[in-house]
Amino acid sequence: MAVPHTAMLLAAGLGTRMRPLTDNTPKPLIPVAGRSILDRLIDALVEAGVTRLVINVHWLADKVEAHMAGIGGVEVLISDERDNLLETGGGIVKAAPLLGDDPVWVLNTDAFWAPTDIQPLVDLAAAYDPAAMDDLLLLADRERTLGYPGAGDFHCEPDGRLRRRGDDVTAPWAYAGVRITKPQLYKDEPLEPFSANRIWDRLIPAGRLHGLAMDRFWLHVGDPSALADADMWMRCHGP
Repeated sequence: MAVPHTAMLLAAGLGTRMRPLTDNTPKPLIPVAGRSILDRLIDALVEAGVTRLVINVHWLADKVEAHMAGIGGVEVLISDERDNLLETGGGIVKAAPLLGDDPVWVLNTDAFWAPTDIQPLVDLAAAYDPAAMDDLLLLADRERTLGYPGAGDFHCEPDGRLRRRGDDVTAPWAYAGVRITKPQLYKDEPLEPFSANRIWDRLIPAGRLHGLAMDRFWLHVGDPSALADADMWMRCHGP
């Protein structure tokens, strides 16, 4: 399929693990080697053909909105969660009127790949088959990450279908915070805080949750220590 033209950026989180840096700066705007993760992701999306950005806001929402007002060449829409932080699932329910009916990108704003080029996006769009899958996740090799202390999220079958780590000690793939999904998956969900895992747990037994491994190094910037490591890595390996 063609690269989706709409992307939702999840930027409403409190950034509690990044404090005190997030006391006055929204986590997506904290610089890594001179540029924020949000700007790195936006540049890649726009270069890949995205024409509409939907971004949810909650913590220090005015600062995120002010930053987005300076983004040119693309339509920017705000999904306002100031009154109630809705998490990764509820946020999509709230933003549904802005997303449209076609498949969309959904991106976390606390991780990126290096170099932050468009190839992982192009590959994910090329692999997305709406007839065979409802959600396609970009996966990071757990052995090629920085700032990710987890045991891995998924096992991936040869045809791309995903299953949870379950009782296994480790799994080879971590969710890299980028996916293509169908907004219709959320249309009957209540407007309340919930994780996208609620949807994924329905898709897995039906074989409708798929993954694609990216051939890139992945940096997860979850706390000040990971930020320092990512900053050093980018200054050595950049851009």
